[in-house]
Amino acid sequence: MSKCRRLLEKAENSPHSLRFDELCALARCYGWVFKRQRGSHQVWENPNLTTDQGRRKTFQPIQGMAPGYQVKDLLGSIEGLT
Repeated sequence: MSKCRRLLEKAENSPHSLRFDELCALARCYGWVFKRQRGSHQVWENPNLTTDQGRRKTFQPIQGMAPGYQVKDLLGSIEGLT
């Protein structure tokens, strides 16, 4: 099983236990590109999507973990890609 598929399954099964670096890797797997960082907030964009489809995502780690709502937001946009 590919790394991207494993990350996707982990995010779907337990969105609140995904580490921040895993969230970033998952975003990269599905076409998001890191654009910039302001403070602890990272902005990612997917050039293949429109704004309505979730082109831009903002991620912020909380003690090394990805917030569950950010994981779920990314999963919703990934679902729209497949």
